[in-house]
Amino acid sequence: MSTLTEIRWHGRGGQGAVTAAKVLAETCVSIGKHVQAFPEYGPERSGAPLKAYNRISDKPISLYCPVVHPGVVTVIDHTLLDAVDVTEDADANAVFIINSCTPPAQLRTKLKLKPSQQVYSVDATEIALQTIGRSIPNTPMLGALAKVTGMFTLEGLLEDMKKSFGKKFSDDIINKNLDAARRGYEEVAG
Repeated sequence: MSTLTEIRWHGRGGQGAVTAAKVLAETCVSIGKHVQAFPEYGPERSGAPLKAYNRISDKPISLYCPVVHPGVVTVIDHTLLDAVDVTEDADANAVFIINSCTPPAQLRTKLKLKPSQQVYSVDATEIALQTIGRSIPNTPMLGALAKVTGMFTLEGLLEDMKKSFGKKFSDDIINKNLDAARRGYEEVAG
């Protein structure tokens, strides 16, 4: 990955895309990176499509504009593939991580990706249901992001999730989310 990585998250309200962007920012700050994390909301209601963004760099970031050409696109809700152009303005070498049980080769065809673009899939919803007991697939997607990009370690992510979630959730909920992130890391395919 280059010195500046831009990530665009696609999700629906209530699935944790904004939280995932914030947790990613905290994880990257803890390893000495410079980071931005910000949401872009439409109608602010549960289930409405939304985007969140990250910028991650080894150097201070002086950009304060929207992410225009993301190098990584993370799609937390596969139903958005039929509702939103998740490939819009993506970098020619972008990496797509999709919450789906569909094999990456089929997703590549559906999205009409360029040969230089990569696609990975992980059934983050099923992982979340099995580990957390709710359809909140953001933590398995963070685990998949760690594996695919190599920008941070799974161990670092888990430590930062403990710190971040420790302020809001019980140990039981935290441990379930940690398990979900581990499984996302292990089960992502591309």
